[in-house]
Amino acid sequence: MTRKLLALSASLLCGALFIPSLHAQNLTVGLSALSTSIDPQFYVGGANGALSRSLFDGLVNQDDKQKIVPALAISWKATDETTWVFHLRPGVTFHDGSSFSAQDVVASIHRVALAAKNSPSSYLPYVADIADVRAIDPLTVEIKTKQPAALLLNNLSRIAILPARLEKVGTDALKNTDIIGTGPFKFVSWTPNDQVVLERNDHYWGGKAEWEHVTLKVYKNDSSRVAALLAGDTDLIENVPTSDRHRLSQQSQLATLSVPGNRLLYLHPDQDRDKSPFVQASDGSNPLKKADVRRAMSLAINRQLIIDRIYDGQGSVASQLVPQGYFGYQPAIAAPVYDPAKAKDLLAKVGYPSGFTLTFQASNDRYPNDARVAQALGQMLSRVGIKTSVETMPGSVYFSRAAKRDFSLVMGGAAIETGEASGILGPLLETFGPGAGQGNRGRYSNPEFDRLLNQARETLDASQREKLLQQATSIAMQDEGIIPLLFLANTWAMKKGFHYDGRSDGFTLPYYVHK
Repeated sequence: MTRKLLALSASLLCGALFIPSLHAQNLTVGLSALSTSIDPQFYVGGANGALSRSLFDGLVNQDDKQKIVPALAISWKATDETTWVFHLRPGVTFHDGSSFSAQDVVASIHRVALAAKNSPSSYLPYVADIADVRAIDPLTVEIKTKQPAALLLNNLSRIAILPARLEKVGTDALKNTDIIGTGPFKFVSWTPNDQVVLERNDHYWGGKAEWEHVTLKVYKNDSSRVAALLAGDTDLIENVPTSDRHRLSQQSQLATLSVPGNRLLYLHPDQDRDKSPFVQASDGSNPLKKADVRRAMSLAINRQLIIDRIYDGQGSVASQLVPQGYFGYQPAIAAPVYDPAKAKDLLAKVGYPSGFTLTFQASNDRYPNDARVAQALGQMLSRVGIKTSVETMPGSVYFSRAAKRDFSLVMGGAAIETGEASGILGPLLETFGPGAGQGNRGRYSNPEFDRLLNQARETLDASQREKLLQQATSIAMQDEGIIPLLFLANTWAMKKGFHYDGRSDGFTLPYYVHK
């Protein structure tokens, strides 16, 4: 009897030790969006970028605060204003066991143009400054730029390095067996609109990941994503709905995380048309052309109230286009003030004592709580005399119409993908034209702003470049070329015992999840 009990006890003990170790090898993550392509060079998008970081490396990568860090290049130097030399990491292998070399870098940069075919948002802008790239030796690459390119490193952090044999293989011809990188995980399978399965790369140059198998499962519906975590179907979820964050934080078996994000929510008023379709003063003119009117609108908005009431405190007030701590942040710009009385006085001063009428359109499914924010903004503007009606619609409809300039006031969001100010100043505020200001739906234009921004882009000295970006920011904010609202927070929830530091870009990277 004693012998049987001892055997049973030993069996139970082995099981107790064995089962957790099995579970510890597997991670299931609940995502709010899944990659739309497994070609890492085809389509610029948040979910695509996050998946790429698990499978591939760039010459350089961005850390959790979007600072540039070495990856497949261990060092680099600008030998003159248009020549950069990169020294590559030795001993790196691709997932198929082949050795990584300078030829793979050359081929990958060349392939971007091929992968851009039929792309709704290609990676071409990230290589547009490159005039030539060549292998000096197996571990040295030289890149020539068309002009001084201060953002070369930031742009290269977006370009995945693939084996050279794929240089002439387009997206349509890319097979599952071609999804080969140098990253911490290997590709196993992709089921569109459902899940991606990965397995650990035991030979990763950065050290083995904690997880042998990873399942990235999409739950586009917020409630379904939360329910999956509560049911134990996932170990971690991203983009926790603000309505559930407090409830989840009270669960003893769960932990929640919120970190400052890099996505700006903003307003773009129509600034160049004498007559605008959805705003009208008593004389039929467009009052949004006047900087003081735009300034009054900003004064009318209680940003902190929106953060507290709609986002449950998860966000931060925006005074400019990048948060504090980012390269190019202008500390001289004061935090925006909520002063409805001053807003009314300012409107009266510039000829609108009785205000004017405005129809404000916004998306209702693109950003967290976007429809609720639009309704709150409409009420706040109405209180100072800007009689505002609000219409919301699906993002797929809204942004195609906004691109055609169907609206007088646009609410949008923009992520700081380069990790510094020019990456958002250019798209949103540079004078609209071929290859410039493509997100500038309000058509703000100031030649001095454009001059400073372009000078910053060609200035390699970091200190001088930051001063130029700060000067450009000051001009645009003084002009009220855009009305910054808030920076959205990035949130996660996970089973107790799991740990993730979070990232300012919102990526959920399994390599950095620990237990």
